[in-house]
Amino acid sequence: MKDFSYITNSHPAYIESLYQEFVQNPEAIDPDMKKFFEGFDFAIANGSGTASGSNGQALPATDGIDWMKEIKVYRLILGYRNKGHLLAKTNPIRPRKDRGANLGLSFFGLSEADMNTTYQAGNLIGLGATTLKNILTHLERCYASNVGIEFKYISDQKKIDWLTNEMERQFTQPLSLDKKKRILEKLNQGVMFEKFLHTKYIGQKRFSLEGGETTIAALDTIINTAANNEVQEVVIGMAHRGRLNVLANVMGKTYEQIFSEFEGTAVMDQTMGSGDVKYHMGYGSEIQTPDNKTIHLKLMPNPSHLEAVDPVVVGFARAKADVLYNSDYDKILPILIHGDASVAGQGIVYEVLQMSNLRGYYTGGTIHFVINNQIGFTTDFDDARSADYCTSIAAMVQAPVLHVNGDDAEAVVKCAEIATRYRQEFNSDIFIDMVCYRKHGHNEGDDPKYTQPQLYALIDKHQNPREIYTQFLIQNGESDAQQLAKEMEKKFWADLQERLDEVKQNPLPYKYQQPELVWKSLGKATEESFDQSPVTAIAEAEVKRLFDKLMNWPADFKPLKKVEKLLQDKIKLLEAEQKIDWATAELLAYGSILVEGNVVRMSGQDVKRGTFSHRHAVLRDEQSNEEYNRLNYFQDNQEKFRIYNSLLSEYGVLGFEYGYAMANPNALVIWEAQFGDFCNGAQTMIDQFIAAGEQKWQRQNGVVMLLPHGYEGQGPEHSSARLERFLQMCAELNMVVTNITTAANLFHALRRQLAWNFRKPMINFSPKANLRNPGTYSTVQDFTNGGFKEVIDDGFVQDAAQVKKVLLCSGKIYFEMADQQLKENRQDIAIVRLEQLYPLPHKQLEALHRKYNKATWFWVQEEPLNMGAASFLQMNLKNINFGVISRNASAATATGYAKVHAAEQAEIISTAFGI
Repeated sequence: MKDFSYITNSHPAYIESLYQEFVQNPEAIDPDMKKFFEGFDFAIANGSGTASGSNGQALPATDGIDWMKEIKVYRLILGYRNKGHLLAKTNPIRPRKDRGANLGLSFFGLSEADMNTTYQAGNLIGLGATTLKNILTHLERCYASNVGIEFKYISDQKKIDWLTNEMERQFTQPLSLDKKKRILEKLNQGVMFEKFLHTKYIGQKRFSLEGGETTIAALDTIINTAANNEVQEVVIGMAHRGRLNVLANVMGKTYEQIFSEFEGTAVMDQTMGSGDVKYHMGYGSEIQTPDNKTIHLKLMPNPSHLEAVDPVVVGFARAKADVLYNSDYDKILPILIHGDASVAGQGIVYEVLQMSNLRGYYTGGTIHFVINNQIGFTTDFDDARSADYCTSIAAMVQAPVLHVNGDDAEAVVKCAEIATRYRQEFNSDIFIDMVCYRKHGHNEGDDPKYTQPQLYALIDKHQNPREIYTQFLIQNGESDAQQLAKEMEKKFWADLQERLDEVKQNPLPYKYQQPELVWKSLGKATEESFDQSPVTAIAEAEVKRLFDKLMNWPADFKPLKKVEKLLQDKIKLLEAEQKIDWATAELLAYGSILVEGNVVRMSGQDVKRGTFSHRHAVLRDEQSNEEYNRLNYFQDNQEKFRIYNSLLSEYGVLGFEYGYAMANPNALVIWEAQFGDFCNGAQTMIDQFIAAGEQKWQRQNGVVMLLPHGYEGQGPEHSSARLERFLQMCAELNMVVTNITTAANLFHALRRQLAWNFRKPMINFSPKANLRNPGTYSTVQDFTNGGFKEVIDDGFVQDAAQVKKVLLCSGKIYFEMADQQLKENRQDIAIVRLEQLYPLPHKQLEALHRKYNKATWFWVQEEPLNMGAASFLQMNLKNINFGVISRNASAATATGYAKVHAAEQAEIISTAFGI
């Protein structure tokens, strides 16, 4: 979509020569000039004379065409396609800012005197040869009416042509009477629902949709259009505004259920959790569309943290596509409903968009619907963003944006249809920016006139979208519209009152809906569930079979020599010592789960190789750079190992994996941080979803976080994964926190995730240097017997009665203490490893306390006193009296100086051993 101002300075003869070249060979000229000339085919074919081309064939004559004027009109057309959205009347409340569209006639070298002149350029927009006046009128209707489209940054010509055709030839077509009735019905439902709640529940927070009720018609249209275009399931993520309205009038949640929550009579199952406010809860349903198509709808539960639900939605959609729809992304559609302030201000939106076309995170395109209230809590959009639009980020992934006036219900519905068909046609993201307003303050108890008195003076006088659409229908020939609207209002109001009366007489219990039922076969964890882990061992023959397949690759595949040696060393280790190292144990866990028919998905930064070059799940051919995924070839009928190096994102990627795990209880889903402390970039996901999701929304989740952790002199950013933060959030059996020291125990911990009859997030504090420590290696028998060991007793001491001191520890510090114990042959000191910090294995620890009944106990940790597990254990391990040995309390997690680190580490060991 070029400007072509350069060509208006050329001589007409030059343009004539370009045209002759076009006739001879259309592909030889600039694509935009080619399009320009194609618009003249009809006129030229009916020309009055011919000329002779170089090949002797007759060429159409171009007599009478004023090429310079035609080019100017073409520039005008391109100008409207590119920048018409800057003039579009998308704001229902106040005039738009002048953003310098430069679409006046004079900018293109045209004037009023040209308005009645006929131009062949009209062919380019489907009008045929016609006057400039008609061309301009059509352009304004297509690109600068109540809708403006941004798509000039798209480079795919097929997408450009498709969108151009939609806007210039389809958009102005009138809707059928049935569609008009459907719009009126949905507007009636949306408006009356809010009006009713506002009347009956004065002062209660509900984050109403008033001012943006056209959202209901838009979502209804997206769902109906999607169902007619192969979609079987829609997954929606949205924040608070309009959520109850969407639940009632799109998702089909009964009014009884919604009212019972307002009345406070809903009986929540709180045997395992606190519940959450009504405008955070999720919901699932199955509805019939007007065209008798069945479609599944899911609304994800979400916290107050705006846009945090976005990656959860797309992760959920990807899992469903992978498992239920054989990775056919046309079958499942993610819809993200944004607020204007949050879509512009929250970085997670950027991260999710960057995922949209990546192999590991692709979902076939998301429809982004922005309820643009033009305001944040109390912040005007001028203070909320630097960009022209809240949706300007869409350009990054070349997603088109349809800006539309929320008061023009038909325009909104047309945009919804276009967006849905575009997504299905191109499997790409697209945005609808519906500019509307917020009738009340941020919530219904808030007075917005404190901060926007002028704006709200206008809003107070403004009719709602239903009233506006009713008047539009009356003015445009639908004579029965007013009567129809009155009948709908009367019936709907009566239905609402009837349902409310029913609730007041018969309080209704809370009913679990579709998202809960997906996990129905699973139970809930109890304290007893954690007394001893389930058996997760596999047969010795299976260990050998999986191991052999892992260490094999095609004859014509040439791995890097260094990697080949690493793998050969693993083979020798098994042959010589019957031992398996850490990385192989991890991959054996994944392989054993895959051959059992379950899904394993892993992502994170550099996970294929592993940050510390230990995993090598995927090998590279040193000559061709081809990949070989070692876990895909155990047997013919197995699940593929889904492993993806992620984009450099923590917040977005962890949210995606949480969503993936939420969709499928039989998937082991792992996110690995490059360094453990990087998880603090995803703290919102950890706080709001991983730690609290089951308590708030009754949603179990088995996602695994692998967080490299351990003090090795690598400085404050690469030592601590902040164990204390996770432990502080532990309560009500909400998650599992482990710090594992043996290869086999990692194997069993990973298999345990699916062996349990419930699901819990597992946070494992992973080793770094100890990945290659022979002390972490495990014998084959460790894989073929039992299960995960929550506590590992000291195997070095001979006689428990001789033990005077017990050093209780977790993770890497064990190996340094074990070395000291061996060096001094200290039979009077026992070192006990706490492999699982939460839930605390109280019974096992108490048994060891009785065993070492003459000993003084100490908790030993590498972390400073105010970090690590010290304070958690002091608060929760009441039955054992123990002291703490650690670094001094500190603001930073660790020193950045190697010598200081070494001295601190030595002091911990010497203190522990009384040196």
